[in-house]
Amino acid sequence: MTELRVTHLIDEADELLDNKFHVGSYCLFMNTDDIQDILSKIRAILPEEIKTAEMILKRRDDIYMEAQNRADRIISEAQNTASNILSESELIRAVREKAAKIQEQVKESCEEMKNKAAEEADMMRKNAYQEAMQTKENAQAYVEEVLNNLERDVEQVHRIIRNGQDYLAQQRNRVNNQVPVYENERAYVEQ
Repeated sequence: MTELRVTHLIDEADELLDNKFHVGSYCLFMNTDDIQDILSKIRAILPEEIKTAEMILKRRDDIYMEAQNRADRIISEAQNTASNILSESELIRAVREKAAKIQEQVKESCEEMKNKAAEEADMMRKNAYQEAMQTKENAQAYVEEVLNNLERDVEQVHRIIRNGQDYLAQQRNRVNNQVPVYENERAYVEQ
């Protein structure tokens, strides 16, 4: 149901985008409020699990970017240190070799961090999916239980109504047959 509503809203937004017009190299829209309204509706109906999964994926990307930035800083610092400290050709060559080794180690370290972040993100995504499925199953079981209870209550109310109708029909018959009330009531009570 949610997927159909989201698809429908995206189609509406797409249709609004198709109704744009161009002025020079700029693209203008007739009514941006409609697009904002559709986007707000889409955000409102997205399941919490999808939002959680998006946050997990964003965190994975942040970890990867942080690792990449750290590696770039380390490489940059190593290159700056090597060029500033050493002036003799033999030392420069030794430092360059050392920097290349450090760079290789940093690349390996970054690759390991990237792989670990990807594994953690995959595991988090799988866990989030499993939790979402469990929540869905629990919700379905709860709804089924509520519906069963409601059915039982409705049947009980229906019996009470039927008994009341039967009692009123007996009273009506008693009046129609003109039987003294006290005799029929005694017979009714004795049943």
